[in-house]
Amino acid sequence: MSEPMLRTGTGLLAGKAVLVTGVLTEDSIAFAVARRAQLEGAEVVLSGFGRGLSLTKRVSRKLPKATEVLALDATSPEQAEAAAAVVAERFGRLDGLLHAIGFAPASCLGQGVLAAPWTDVSQALEVSAYSLKTLTAAFLPLLERSGAASVVALDFDATVAWPSYDWMGVAKAALESLTRYLARELGPRGVRVNLVAAGPLRTVAAKSIPGFERFEQVWAERAPLGWDVHADTEAVARASVVLLSDWLGKTTGEMIHVDGGFHAVGA
Repeated sequence: MSEPMLRTGTGLLAGKAVLVTGVLTEDSIAFAVARRAQLEGAEVVLSGFGRGLSLTKRVSRKLPKATEVLALDATSPEQAEAAAAVVAERFGRLDGLLHAIGFAPASCLGQGVLAAPWTDVSQALEVSAYSLKTLTAAFLPLLERSGAASVVALDFDATVAWPSYDWMGVAKAALESLTRYLARELGPRGVRVNLVAAGPLRTVAAKSIPGFERFEQVWAERAPLGWDVHADTEAVARASVVLLSDWLGKTTGEMIHVDGGFHAVGA
């Protein structure tokens, strides 16, 4: 395996090129990661899709530094490859990739797993899990050029069944399994693949989950370190940035919980 390229400047991500997907609002985890990555010295590029692209461009102006926004449908290999070509022209490599993409039709949430038809389930699985493979494959040549690349995906721990989460929980379980397989396959090529399992946060995605307030209540009662569904986005962003950095250079296939310790305790 080649040695990591030398970086200049200060900060955990000094001199690194990072692609952040999934930025829609200032409340999103992806926005917090992009902001923290810039503050840690990274050159950040965002991606957006469809009607959300205009939202991504608008919110990008609120980052500390101006950044490019690429049109990228993560379910389209052609668009992913086109975005990779833009990144290649600008940076010649890609050091970090944040996968913050998830979607499930309404039938897949809050109605039990028996309700949703396969057409809806397949969409949830493709967008929320298989898209990690699509992006990683498209950007792999650029990730390999880094010499110390890191792919980080955002997760909501799917080792247990959650109320109302239904097929999105199954999609997250697929994402977790896929992360381990990608870590196994890409480790010899100098690419790490990890997950950050966040506690519940008041994001656009969370608002689509029926009964989300139940998550808020139980986390407030049981998380040993406490949990703030509004303020703790920054804690998730910092953990993601550490994984994107060289500080955890021998960590791959891992799921790091940033949930106030909720996952470690019983009733």
